[in-house]
Amino acid sequence: MSPSSFLRAVWCLLLILSIAASAQPPASPHTAPIPTQIPGQNAILVGAAWYPEQWPESRWEDDLRLMEAADLKVVRIAEFAWSRMEPSEGRYDFEWLERAVNLAAKHHIVSVLGTPTATPPAWLTQKYPDTLRVEPDGQRVTHGNRAHASATSPRYWEFCRRIAEQMAIRFGHNPNVVGWQIDNEYGYALMSYDEATRRQYQDWLKAKYKTLDNLNTHWTTSYWSQTYDNWGEIPIPVGGHNPGLMLDWKRFIGYTWTSYQQNQIDVIRKHAEPRQFTTGNFMGFFDGFDHYTITEPLTFASWDDYVGTGHVDPAYNGLAHDLTRGFKRQNFWVMETQPGAVNWSPLNNFTNRGEARAMAWQAIGHGADDVNYWQWRSALNGQEEIHGVLVGPDGTPVPFYDEAAQTAHEFAKVESSFRDTVPLSQVALLYSYDSHWAIQFQKHTEKYDDIGLLKSYYRALRQLSQSVDVVSAYAPLDGYKLVAAPSLNVLPKDLADHLLEYVRNGGHLVLGPRSGMKDEFNSLLPQRQPGFLVGALGARVQQYYALEKDFPVSGAWGNGQASIWAEQLKSQAPGDEVLLKYGKSNGWLDDQPAVITRAYGKGRITYVGAVLDDKLMAAAAEWMTQKSGVTPVFGPVPDGVEVSRRVGPGKQVFVVINYAQEARRVVLPHSMKLVLDGKQGDAVDLPPYGVAVAFDGR
Repeated sequence: MSPSSFLRAVWCLLLILSIAASAQPPASPHTAPIPTQIPGQNAILVGAAWYPEQWPESRWEDDLRLMEAADLKVVRIAEFAWSRMEPSEGRYDFEWLERAVNLAAKHHIVSVLGTPTATPPAWLTQKYPDTLRVEPDGQRVTHGNRAHASATSPRYWEFCRRIAEQMAIRFGHNPNVVGWQIDNEYGYALMSYDEATRRQYQDWLKAKYKTLDNLNTHWTTSYWSQTYDNWGEIPIPVGGHNPGLMLDWKRFIGYTWTSYQQNQIDVIRKHAEPRQFTTGNFMGFFDGFDHYTITEPLTFASWDDYVGTGHVDPAYNGLAHDLTRGFKRQNFWVMETQPGAVNWSPLNNFTNRGEARAMAWQAIGHGADDVNYWQWRSALNGQEEIHGVLVGPDGTPVPFYDEAAQTAHEFAKVESSFRDTVPLSQVALLYSYDSHWAIQFQKHTEKYDDIGLLKSYYRALRQLSQSVDVVSAYAPLDGYKLVAAPSLNVLPKDLADHLLEYVRNGGHLVLGPRSGMKDEFNSLLPQRQPGFLVGALGARVQQYYALEKDFPVSGAWGNGQASIWAEQLKSQAPGDEVLLKYGKSNGWLDDQPAVITRAYGKGRITYVGAVLDDKLMAAAAEWMTQKSGVTPVFGPVPDGVEVSRRVGPGKQVFVVINYAQEARRVVLPHSMKLVLDGKQGDAVDLPPYGVAVAFDGR
């Protein structure tokens, strides 16, 4: 179920309950009346993380009144409240939480319950120390932070299952609970390095490879006398190690966390109504596990959007939104975002006035259906006591409250325009965790940054296309005119076949440097780069070079520089077209091809063998989009302005944001309804961080 479908279901259910409630006797003291304004009806929502367990119950009503006044519609609660919900082993207390949930409903606010398994209580870790994680140095962590439990501990799994099940039994049919967040930012501290975990890894490898001969062959363990003749000999990698072992360890981490997550989903689904969603709050480009795999069983993905030091980079932030949307190829939630400042960054500066509002609207433009601030009120103590908030420790609003309220009021005003809408893209970027890990294991130059390279492609292509999907390399590609894979280092045969089918059917595939170097076991492909795609490209990489300095390149895209990494390409078939060549450089690269393209089937395949400067990247993106027939639906916009489109039945809605530090005038494609202003227009004037929402349709 997509977030928008979920919201429609919540609206319908609560409407029925509202009608029924109107004919019933007054609610009992422990049940808040169903509000007359139905919570959850909006297609776009604003909320906050609320921690009623930290405050006297007499304070709750004041908090909720302030939330309601600000048009906040969602609270996420309980994800850190295990010791309050289970104060001692097997003794549960949910009365306070039910009162909090129902009191929030009285103020037209729905609740998302977080399972509290990121913060086990002291009685658990002290009585059962084997539930605590062991660090790579062999030391067991102490109680008192978070994520200190072991995700591989069977005993801890049992306690997690129990608390999640008891919560689901109590709240799985509560009409004011709309969904569940599993744990909190899991993978924050990845794995336990104890013997039990090592044995689980060995068992996982045995199930995968069946025989040691297979494992030894695929890992090339004859190198450095690494050959294993007993499964028990295989270590957990700490530091540099065999590339095959390291890649499989990353996959095992993903398997572990997916299973850890499923342990809770199973008992929630057993007791909760289908209308209640499940999600997890992920962390953008956190690379601890493969997010495409771990999000499969969830209703939709969510992420936590923080700037930290400095100010929002709209290209990077937009890329992270689109990455999250791409996990399940559907709309998502922002479960946490900073209310001005954080407390964990080297410099915890405050965002500029209007900047957080622009961030919230950017999230909506990129497919978010909800934006939640972390957190509502300053905790009086604890590791994050001076983090940004909406309400200070005295219970009164801080200045940022007004900006959050403005954003929420705007969402509520225009929510009908966004109902049943999703972003629609002609361009996709492929992201592969296997490839990212393989490059990180052996960067060859400390300057190589595959995420930075992804961002350079994204920035240039999105400016021209105005919408880009970031998806798994195995995702369906039929609907895209252009697919770019900036760093597809691990490229096994089945993936190559998938990409070739796309090209044969008329798509344009663009590969970046280091593509097609490895197979699924992180072993070098004997065909050389781009591996199984050499035949289609009609060319291969003769040699790769980590660059000490920038080298000149020139050709059809103009003149510029290659930096950090360059590959010497060689054409091997007729029909190849060289688009860029290297100038005088290290002798090996002089006058050699840097970019080659070739028609293949009904489509085209292009290989870009260097990290290009911004000017050349912009020219490359212009060529790619023109060659692929990609056109922006909105039309050109001034520098510093981002435009996003969401499409629904018979309508489209554009979110236009000015990130420049000067005012910008944006001409619309034609006259549209400017729903924030409530008027018709064919142009908008936007101050810095200004936002316009243009509606086109019924």
